[in-house]
Amino acid sequence: MTAQTPTPRDRNLSLDRIRNIGIIAHIDAGKTTTTERILYYTGKTYKIGEVHEGDTQMDWMEQEKERGITIMSAATTTFWTPALDTVQPHNPFRINIIDTPGHIDFTAEVERSLRVLDGGITVLDAEEGVQSQSETVWRQADKYNVPRICFVNKMDKLGADFFATVEDIRSKLGAKPAVIALPIGVENTFRGIILLLDQKTVIWEGDKTGAEYAISDQIPQDLQTDFHKHRQILIEQIAEQDDELLEKYLNGQELTAHELKTSLRKATIASKLVPILCGSSLKNKGVQPLLDAVIEYLPSPIDIDHIQGTKPNNQEPQTRKLIPEEKFSALAFKIQTDPHVGKLTYIRIYSGTLDSGSYVYNASCDEKERVGRLLLMHANTREEIKNASAGEIVAVVGLKHTATGDTLCLESDPILFEGISFTEPVISLAIEPKTKADQEKMGLALNKLSEEDPTFQIKVNHETGQTLIAGVGELQLEIIVDRMKREFRVEANVGEPQVAYRETIKKDAQGEGKYIRQSGGRGQYGHCLLRIEPKTRGEGFEFVNQVKGGNIPREFIPPIEKGVVETLENGVLAGYPLVDIKVTVYDGSYHEVDSSEIAFKLAGSYAFKDAAKKADLVLLEPIMKVEVTSPEEFMGDIIGDLSSKRSQIQTTHTRGKTRIINALVPLAELGKYATILRSMTQGRASYYMEPSHYDEVPENIAESIITRSNQSESK
Repeated sequence: MTAQTPTPRDRNLSLDRIRNIGIIAHIDAGKTTTTERILYYTGKTYKIGEVHEGDTQMDWMEQEKERGITIMSAATTTFWTPALDTVQPHNPFRINIIDTPGHIDFTAEVERSLRVLDGGITVLDAEEGVQSQSETVWRQADKYNVPRICFVNKMDKLGADFFATVEDIRSKLGAKPAVIALPIGVENTFRGIILLLDQKTVIWEGDKTGAEYAISDQIPQDLQTDFHKHRQILIEQIAEQDDELLEKYLNGQELTAHELKTSLRKATIASKLVPILCGSSLKNKGVQPLLDAVIEYLPSPIDIDHIQGTKPNNQEPQTRKLIPEEKFSALAFKIQTDPHVGKLTYIRIYSGTLDSGSYVYNASCDEKERVGRLLLMHANTREEIKNASAGEIVAVVGLKHTATGDTLCLESDPILFEGISFTEPVISLAIEPKTKADQEKMGLALNKLSEEDPTFQIKVNHETGQTLIAGVGELQLEIIVDRMKREFRVEANVGEPQVAYRETIKKDAQGEGKYIRQSGGRGQYGHCLLRIEPKTRGEGFEFVNQVKGGNIPREFIPPIEKGVVETLENGVLAGYPLVDIKVTVYDGSYHEVDSSEIAFKLAGSYAFKDAAKKADLVLLEPIMKVEVTSPEEFMGDIIGDLSSKRSQIQTTHTRGKTRIINALVPLAELGKYATILRSMTQGRASYYMEPSHYDEVPENIAESIITRSNQSESK
């Protein structure tokens, strides 16, 4: 368990000695604190940054330091040599780490990080167990098949319960936990761990930075029974995943630590088992064994072997081996505006090599791009490099057209990887520049910020000239307005947050649209008939052309679709976007001289409005998943208050001395909820919320929203 000072040659380590990992967790589980300890113990930094003191390396933004939260995922590279590495004891491993935010408002940062990582560390609070956001990030990691290890942090905290947290991992996350380290002591007596496979104890002498620790073969007398019991459970779990080991085990043969670790590594990479460790990052205990576990159980690019993609033109399957000798391919997963170098594009190189000054092909938008400079990032500091190869995460300066989720490759042999999907915005607010000088700067700032964050959207109401910004939560929008002020020097007036309602239809309908205008000389003529059908919630928009016999020439079909799409965006019922709808154009007529694209675009819009009004239009509202953690005595008041907010109480359960209430609540009812909850519980309860789904607004409430919306439009 020793740090290794990296030198430039270390970047050329063999691929099996590289780990690309992310640190993911619920808010306040200790992700950034754990990352800071990792950087200290690997020799990357010489002073540990503390979140509560605002001097961490990874939380480098002003807003992060002030609020003590992570907003931007930060990437860094460090090196580590495990103490028990007997194969190449002096050859370091390179670990590329991404520290991700825990707050749901910045879920895009987690989503895009997981898309390019090979493995993850899930940090859990030993007292709180598996919380809502832990479940969300776990599901995100499942989506991208990212193998994980779990670190049960805060073992020194009052109410810490290691085995209750392990049970949470099994029941709430549906994972198979493989406990590889047992805690020695708990709460204020926590002082070390027992490594079950190595049959060793690791004891820390104190809490201070760099505290000495001793590795011993002696298992404490009072933990002998627990040690043998849990070691036996672990051996059985591992043997079950490997036929060869199982046969040896059943025949009563002794399984070596090397055999067990090799088999556990395979099971972890296949996501069949999740190794569990424990410690206290703040008290500097358990971080070194965690680093060893990253090396031992999380995959290198070689373990992943290859990545699947398609040919851009014909969707024909393509694969790339994750080695430098293969043709170049990479995925852009993050855009960042840097005040010194401009637009930075973070990329994960999957195959081949990339040189600064070379050209690459963006298969997602069919553009050729020049790689100006290549940078190795450590949070917001950087080191310029001449080239990079498979397995590396680097930042590129000079890419003009590349956006989050785009594939970069060779033009001569293109490949297109699956992009990254993001949460839809559920809340918006109006924003206007304070002065004429701020007007132009605001447009520029908002565009740069929306490039960085795919869940942040800008809409301009052309009728009123009002600019609306939309996102996943109030905190996200608050940070964006703050960044606009600090980084781009734009002063703006901001309206109250508004719920992002949607409209949809409940039944099939048909509509006709005609646009005929004669005004001397050439006229305008467009005529079409549409059929609209509701789709399942979340399925989106589909446009189908079923015109037969050339009743509408082919070149006029796209303008009809454009007219429909514009109407969808502006809504029919109350000005909110229409979603989950299938539109089929099946007939119409044209005039050989007077027909034009604009005429058919307007006809498409009229026909869609005509059909929508007959299709039982309804209003949809975002429903939030809310988790309230509170002392027992306030339980009744909280449930009563939630019930008055049109909520559905899902579950209530006890953990330690607190009660946890899970409910589904309309976002419209949650304004100022933090203040209400604080005053109701003397500041002793906390809550967390994330978007769940959209549901129909009750009729009486919908009527008042529609009336209010139509009145504001008429003004």
